[in-house]
Amino acid sequence: MYLPQHFAEERPEILNHLIDASGLATLVTVKDGLPYASHLPFIRMADPAPQGRLIGHLARANPQIQGLAAGQTALAIFPGPDAYVSPNYYPSKAVAGKAVPTWNYVALHAYGELRLIEDAAELEDILTRLTDRHEAGQPHPWKVTDAPQDYRLTMMKSIVGVELRLTRLEGKWKLSQNRTAEDRAGVVAGLAASDHPGERAVGAAMRARE
Repeated sequence: MYLPQHFAEERPEILNHLIDASGLATLVTVKDGLPYASHLPFIRMADPAPQGRLIGHLARANPQIQGLAAGQTALAIFPGPDAYVSPNYYPSKAVAGKAVPTWNYVALHAYGELRLIEDAAELEDILTRLTDRHEAGQPHPWKVTDAPQDYRLTMMKSIVGVELRLTRLEGKWKLSQNRTAEDRAGVVAGLAASDHPGERAVGAAMRARE
């Protein structure tokens, strides 16, 4: 992606935190010379070092599976919060009037080598990890083994596991770093006053970088 250096985020702990906090990513591959995308839940595994891997699954009926080959490079996009930034937030606008709207956002592109998983035991492990993570906040967490075994095996026949061995992470934290400290403070104040949770989240992300 287009990544000016002042917007680049390279710290592994920050990048990994966004992946871990995200529920859904967009998996992008090329099919018949054209981009193809699916929206999938992924979990990050720390092994193998240094980048780790992502695991998830695709519906077997998904056309994206056709033509995928082991070792093929794929891209998983993890979105963070985003917000419209009005020129009215900038104190400098009142002085010179030289200001235009923009959009602040957080995004991570994770590149890796693709592997499809058909093995039933490995596939059930992926489903168990996904389920345990997202059921953790429930009063009575549902477990994969709560479903009858024959039903689980039937359902697993309709999906294919996906593993992305990560080779490169690109993080873009576009949070008004190209503005003066006064203008950044104005943006934070404007977003903090918003009724929209996503806009307040961008303001919080900006404060965290100060």
